Amino acid sequence: MNNYFLHHDKYILESGQSLDGLKIAYTVKGNPFADKTIWVCHALTGDSNPQQWWSGLFGLNHLFSPVDYKIVCANVIGSCYGSTGPSDEEEPLTFPDLTVRDLVGAHKLLADYLNISTVDILIGASLGGQQALEWSIDQPEFAKNLILIATNAVHSPFGIAFNEAQRIALKSDLTFGLKTGGREGLKAARAVAMLSYRSYEDFKIKQTDVERKAFGHKASSYISYQGEKFESRFNPYSYHLLTKVMDSHDVSRGRIGFKEALSEVKAKTLVVGVSSDLLFPLSEQEFIKENIPNAQLGTIDSNYGHDAFLIEYKQLGEM
Repeated sequence: MNNYFLHHDKYILESGQSLDGLKIAYTVKGNPFADKTIWVCHALTGDSNPQQWWSGLFGLNHLFSPVDYKIVCANVIGSCYGSTGPSDEEEPLTFPDLTVRDLVGAHKLLADYLNISTVDILIGASLGGQQALEWSIDQPEFAKNLILIATNAVHSPFGIAFNEAQRIALKSDLTFGLKTGGREGLKAARAVAMLSYRSYEDFKIKQTDVERKAFGHKASSYISYQGEKFESRFNPYSYHLLTKVMDSHDVSRGRIGFKEALSEVKAKTLVVGVSSDLLFPLSEQEFIKENIPNAQLGTIDSNYGHDAFLIEYKQLGEM
C-alpha cells in the first residue's frame, strides 16, 4: 500500500513552469532497522512497488531481501499511480512538460522528508536508470553504490523517434484530449513500443506460426493483446507525458559535456547492458562505463531485448 508525501509549496520545473505543490506516492518496505537502504527508481510505466514488477530481485529469498534491506521506491510525478500527473486534470494536456531532472528533484524532496541523506544502493533500469544517473551526478554523495541497467547518458535519436511514433498513435485517437479519452490510441502506442522492447530473435522464437497460413498470425494476436493489457492499467496522458520525459534525458545539458558530467559520479558503479537491446544498445552502457571513474560493465546475454532486465533475474543477480 502506498504512502503519500505532500509538498505544499510551488515546485519550479526545469522549463521555468511550476506545479502548485506535489503529491508523491511511495513505499518503504523491508526491515526498518536494516543497516542498508536501497532506493529503486522505476521504469516508464512502473509504480512504487518493486516487489511486484521486479519480483525476481526484490522479495523473500531473492537478492534484495526485505529481511536484510530497507527498500524505498517512489512513483514518478507525471505517472498515474498516485503521484501528481496529468490524469488528475480535467484538461490533461494542459499539464506542463517534465524532464528527468524534474522527476529526480521531486524525489530528492521526498528523501529529505524521509531523513534519507545517503543510500547504500541506488538502482534503476531504462527511465529508472536515467533518473539514478542524473541523481548521482547532481548529488554525488547520495548513493554509495549505483546500479544502472539498460540505460544511457542521453536519449538517442532512435529512441526519440520510437517515442514520437507512439505519440502519433495516441493522437490519432479522435478522443485524445478528453479526460477519459485516448484509450484506443494507448493500445496502438503500446503496440509500437513492444517492437522496441523485444528483439527479432524473441519474436522469431515465440511468435512463429506452427501452421503455415496467410492470415491470423500469432505475432498479430500477441501485439494486439499487449495493447489491450496495457490500456487496462495505464493512462494515455501519463504515457504521452512520460515518453517526452525520456526524450529530455541528457546529462550534458547545462553542463560542460558528457564526460565531465559522468566524472562527477562518486558511487561505486555497475553498468549493465543487454546483448539484444534495440532501444538502449550496449554501446550506450559502454560509454557510461568508460566515463564514470572505476565503473564496471556487465552484459545480460539474452534474446529478450530491452525487457530482459525484467526477466533475466539470475544473470542480473550474479552481476
